[in-house]
Amino acid sequence: MSAHSTERTGPAVGGGEAVGEQAISPEGAVGPEETYDLPEAQAPEVPEAPPGALGVAALDLKPALEAVLMVVDEPATEEHLAKVLQRRRRDVAIALRELSDEYARQGRGFDLRLVAGGWRFYTRPEYADAVEAFVLDGQQARLTQAALETLAVVAYRQPVSRSRVSAVRGVNCDGVMRTLLQRGLVEEAGTEGETGAILYRTTNYFLERMGLRGLDELPELAPFLPEADAVEGDSREGVPSFDVDDSGDSHTGQTNQTDH
Repeated sequence: MSAHSTERTGPAVGGGEAVGEQAISPEGAVGPEETYDLPEAQAPEVPEAPPGALGVAALDLKPALEAVLMVVDEPATEEHLAKVLQRRRRDVAIALRELSDEYARQGRGFDLRLVAGGWRFYTRPEYADAVEAFVLDGQQARLTQAALETLAVVAYRQPVSRSRVSAVRGVNCDGVMRTLLQRGLVEEAGTEGETGAILYRTTNYFLERMGLRGLDELPELAPFLPEADAVEGDSREGVPSFDVDDSGDSHTGQTNQTDH
């Protein structure tokens, strides 16, 4: 190798410049070309992000926190929120406190509180009357005669399916059953083994409203209801045609009648 050549591919010593892989000496002599066998560069494998993960990380933090906190059913911890939204816990903690302060300054009807180690929306105490009026709206209304009759059938025949209740009353009771469910007077109690029909029973709230300690304190009215073998079609929603009693208010052959 010439005394003026160099193996460096960077700037040559003494002011010479490297051109490509050939080094030029100060006197202008071109040294021999140096070649190297380099392994092919391979791109590192990047694990695929779960669906929606990149989108979550790109969201604005505060609106994302609000959206998540709207659907939680218990206080959400800062660690959990940071994991879900793919942010640092410190950033999440700061954003939560800023949101809480913003709601307080704006006089919103709700606020964001740190309770039991987590964050959740709560209504403000000064608006409790409005919330109570909404929740109790209609709850104090008297039950209709149809609802009382349906509730009596459930109470004495429970657990019972809708088709059985409809058969006993002689009318379709779907609408009335929905009302009783909304009022919290009845609830689902599993399914019927043979047909898979949903069964219903009365609730503790029913006992409270009736002033009973248990179902064994119900008045003796069961003998006035038809026996099970007299009820047709107890496993289907259609209403059979038969006389419930001789009081004159039975609905014979009216399979399409519905309570309102």
